[in-house]
Amino acid sequence: MTVSIVIIFLFGYFLITMENSLKVNKTAIALLLSVTCWMLYMANCDAYVNLFHAADFQQWKSKLGVGAMGTAASYVINKIFVAHVGDTSEIIFFLLGAMTIVEVVDTNGGFDFVREKVKTKSQRALLWRITFMTFFISAVLDNLTTTIVMIMVLRKLVPQREIRLRYAGMIVLAANAGGAFSPIGDVTTIMLWIKGNISTLGVLKEVFLPAVACIVVPLLFVQHKLNGTVANVQGTTGDKPINPYDFSRRQRHAVFYIGVVGLVLVPIFRSVTGLPPFMGIILVLSLLWIMTETFYRRRGMGSHTSHRVSDILHSIDLSTILFFLGILMAVAALQETGVLSALGRQLEVISGGNAYVVTGAIGLTSSIVDNVPLVASCMGMYDIATPAAALANPELVSFVQNGTFWQLLGYCAGTGGSILIIGSAAGVVAMGLEKITFGWYLKHFSLLAFAGFISGMFVYWLEKAFLF
Repeated sequence: MTVSIVIIFLFGYFLITMENSLKVNKTAIALLLSVTCWMLYMANCDAYVNLFHAADFQQWKSKLGVGAMGTAASYVINKIFVAHVGDTSEIIFFLLGAMTIVEVVDTNGGFDFVREKVKTKSQRALLWRITFMTFFISAVLDNLTTTIVMIMVLRKLVPQREIRLRYAGMIVLAANAGGAFSPIGDVTTIMLWIKGNISTLGVLKEVFLPAVACIVVPLLFVQHKLNGTVANVQGTTGDKPINPYDFSRRQRHAVFYIGVVGLVLVPIFRSVTGLPPFMGIILVLSLLWIMTETFYRRRGMGSHTSHRVSDILHSIDLSTILFFLGILMAVAALQETGVLSALGRQLEVISGGNAYVVTGAIGLTSSIVDNVPLVASCMGMYDIATPAAALANPELVSFVQNGTFWQLLGYCAGTGGSILIIGSAAGVVAMGLEKITFGWYLKHFSLLAFAGFISGMFVYWLEKAFLF
């Protein structure tokens, strides 16, 4: 049965990567894949439970009492399956709340200040400003949203498309790199953070400089392609700007600060209260919702607007949320068969226990396939080692919280997707918005992205060798 589950999983994964060719949404495939894998698992659950959970199963049955139905199937549903649903739900609710907050801020003009901050007539200065603004914003927002916001800003600043493509390429690199050094900047780092593989302080302290190196190296080369002035910069003609939003400038800034600063403070909320991160997200969303409703009431708009949170909720990308649900639950089924842990041990043997080799290969693979299932699979391959276990067995040092393996996994999976434009959500959305071809990106940015990727790993190695 294990072989069947693996074959089904790999086949489903292949179909997901072929989404554009098959014209079938990857979410539908992921949901079908998760149900199929768990159906096959349940068909042989007695063997799996007795092989991997025998002691806990017997203890669970003894607690039920005499005459209770303590079957393996019941144990799987009440103990194993529910636990995986809980872990997955934490990530789903976090993403759903974060996406809603970002949509509320964007819809109500909260990101207009970005255009005001990066505006300049120098092409090179604009490149540096756009790149680092993207880099830091993507540490708070998801890469997809950051890319959309920055390209929309870019269109208002750079009218020449052939020049704008250079900026768009750097936006993709910066969005992916910025998400890698923050616990809430990318889906993969969110997964690692919620599970406890990395901590807020650990990833900020040790992955920030590698992430900076990842964008500075290509940035130094790209700037030589831009040596003139930006034509027709919006806002320099003296025209009075038009406010297309329901709120005043001060109210838009309030929406921005409550939403974005609230996202930044979620890790602090977790450490202070001990509650799961998605509860912090829900707190921020509720405050933002109450504030915007108050603004509408004061302006006497009532229900005569489509920018209310209750309406914005209808535009949230539920397809993406359901994709994460499907793929994470499919990986959970695969994990329960013992395949992932066996694969992890084999990788350790092949690489000689070198975390740089394993995570580097994962980063390169993420330029072709989605990094979410890749990271989810790796999290299933290896357990988080305790300090005591690492002290007794030095081979486990890389797997303690904030260990080399976990931090490099977040960095490599996030930045490796920049090597090919189809390797990340940021690349795909830039490809669609600016009509960037695969060949153009391959010619002008793939090698630069790879150079940045390797440079970041080298900086991380230097940190571990001389600083931490």
